[in-house]
Amino acid sequence: MSKLFEPLKLRSVTFNNRVWVSPMCQYSATNGFVGSWHQAHLGSFSTGGPGLIMVEATGVVPEGRISIGCPSIEDQAHATAFKSIIDFAHSQDVKIGIQLAHAGRKASTMRPNDDHPMAGPQDGGWQIVSASPIAFHGYPEPHELTIPEIKKIVEEFVSAAKRAVAVGFDVIEIHAAHGYLFHQFYSPLSNKRTDEYGGDFSGRTKFLLEVTKAVRGAIADTTPLFVRISATDWVDDGWNLVDSIELCTQLKALGVDLIDVSSGGNVHNAPIKATPGFQVPFATAIRTEVGIPTTGVGLITEPEQAEHIVTSGEADAVFLARAMLRNPRWALNAAEKLGVKIPWPIQLERGRTI
Repeated sequence: MSKLFEPLKLRSVTFNNRVWVSPMCQYSATNGFVGSWHQAHLGSFSTGGPGLIMVEATGVVPEGRISIGCPSIEDQAHATAFKSIIDFAHSQDVKIGIQLAHAGRKASTMRPNDDHPMAGPQDGGWQIVSASPIAFHGYPEPHELTIPEIKKIVEEFVSAAKRAVAVGFDVIEIHAAHGYLFHQFYSPLSNKRTDEYGGDFSGRTKFLLEVTKAVRGAIADTTPLFVRISATDWVDDGWNLVDSIELCTQLKALGVDLIDVSSGGNVHNAPIKATPGFQVPFATAIRTEVGIPTTGVGLITEPEQAEHIVTSGEADAVFLARAMLRNPRWALNAAEKLGVKIPWPIQLERGRTI
């Protein structure tokens, strides 16, 4: 018996197992549209037997993208571009979700292999925004969002979530980690506002909580809603696990179904010791203290490691990234290694060893 390959049900969605594909930026979209690369990239995971595939950070508006090569979902045309990817995942009995995002002050970059880091107007770049006019390392100073601009972004998340559900996504995830816009608001290191969206914990978390409440109210009660957070900034005087537990308590009360627990991203060169499973203890603490399902993420590579995380109750599922890049059929191989027989695509059946 394997807990890793037991189904998990959240609202009306049943995931066949707890091996999930983490959202991974590909920097391969054109004007925000996903294309043939995404078909192949995400399709390869669909044939590999995971319980869930989470599509990479997708801007709710073009200015919410991390780079000029990232996808967005600001209108029906951009949403429709995902449909064949979703349909293929469903044809393989795999659930698929989308990570809705706004990069804030960490936006408007070029692609990783371009010859300069920031996208200027000639490259299709744009004015970046944040909680306060504090630049991230190597980036220009952002525009401080006004209250009307904040309210507009709330509505943009709602519209994007509605489009995503309508086109067929099974899960919506709000990206509030890795130093992107919501993290910029809730971390005291990047939010120096003195209005209702700054100051104390309540003020700094207000934006994320407003978006979460609005999105939960806009999508079907049957659709699971996840939030990815950074559990800590990894530096003194920054956001920390105690803060995260309180935030997740409030997110749970708003109808969030699972916390996708990551860390870091808001401080350049934070002293993070990235060892196998290094972020799992944060997921465990939030799961225990808040009583909400969590996922473990971060250097989870071996089937036995993933099995232990789930069986021991450290997290309810695991998100894998680099291991999936190396082997998109990681779940099929892991099941065999753990002695579990799970369905394979009929086209791949001859590759079974058990």
